[in-house]
Amino acid sequence: MLQNRVDPYGNLIKTPHRGAWLGNRGVIHNEQKQIVRQFKIKVWITCALEFRGRHREVMTPNRWTELFFLDEATAFSAGHRPCFQCRYLDHQRFKEFWLKGNPQYGFDMKTPVTKIDEIIHTERVSADKSKVSHEADVDALPDGTFVNHEDKPYLLKQNRLYLWTPGGYGEPIDLHDKTLTVLTPKSIVNMIKAGYTPQMAV
Repeated sequence: MLQNRVDPYGNLIKTPHRGAWLGNRGVIHNEQKQIVRQFKIKVWITCALEFRGRHREVMTPNRWTELFFLDEATAFSAGHRPCFQCRYLDHQRFKEFWLKGNPQYGFDMKTPVTKIDEIIHTERVSADKSKVSHEADVDALPDGTFVNHEDKPYLLKQNRLYLWTPGGYGEPIDLHDKTLTVLTPKSIVNMIKAGYTPQMAV
């Protein structure tokens, strides 16, 4: 079993569950198919599982490491964004709503997406490589946001919390806290609020 599934904290875990999306952080495995680093590049993307009939052997030596996500909401929480090539329309939608939700940066559609990647990188990984989180009022959070509750990742949807597991979501629980610790990067939360609805497996 390979350590190539991504949880909402951005951690790489071992599980038999494959997931709905493919991800890329560069070459982060060795010739024994072992993860040796958290990331190699700041461009973290989410790809379609299939694209133009291409076939990849997972963790081929010296090729980018294939990562997998339960759903798009999980990928966003980890700090990944849609690929420009295999998910062009989603990428354009991502960029449009990211710009709309984050006007303070003064970017436009002509701004290289790498500028956005640099901002997201500061929002997902701290200097010591730990997960960056922030506090927010529950009323300011859109569906599709991940939060930390009792040291576990929960998806927020329709004012209820769904426990994330590698195989899917648990039964919903009611919200009681007014302020929540948010795992999804701040600018991506703003993007979702601006109109991008992420795919959720619940």
